[in-house]
Amino acid sequence: MIPEKPKIAHRKKARSLLVQALYQWQISDYPVNDIEAQYRTDNVGKIDWDYFHELFVGIVSSVEDLDNIFTPFLDREISQINPIELAILRLGAFELSQRIDIPYRVVINECIELAKKYGATDSHKYVNGVMDKMARKIRSVEINARAK
Repeated sequence: MIPEKPKIAHRKKARSLLVQALYQWQISDYPVNDIEAQYRTDNVGKIDWDYFHELFVGIVSSVEDLDNIFTPFLDREISQINPIELAILRLGAFELSQRIDIPYRVVINECIELAKKYGATDSHKYVNGVMDKMARKIRSVEINARAK
C-alpha cells in the first residue's frame, strides 16, 4: 500500500508553526528538541509533523549554509534582518535547495504568505524579492523549463 501523501493544508500549518519555532530558536537559543516538544504539545489538529521535524532540524543544522545562499541578495547585513523575515528566508532557502519535489513557485508563494501573516507591513515585498533571486540561482533549470 502506498503511504498517504500529506494534505496541503497540513503542510501549510506545519510551515506556519515552523516560522514561529525558528523565530523562538533564533531569539532564545533554546534546544531544538525542547522547542519542537513544546510545539507538539501546544498545537493540536492536523499538522504534517514529519515535515515540521525534517525542516526544523534541517534548517537549524545547516543555518550557516542557508544564510550563505540568500546573503548575496540582501540589501543589508544579515544581523539587520527582522527575525521573522530571517526565519522565512531560511525556510525558503531550505525548501528551494533541499526539497526539489516542491515547485519553486509554491515555495515563493508560501514564504510571501507567511511574511504577510507574521511580518511587518511590507516585509512580504522584501521576502518576495529575495526569494525570487534565490530561486533564479537555485532552480534555474526548473524556471527555464517552465518558460518554454
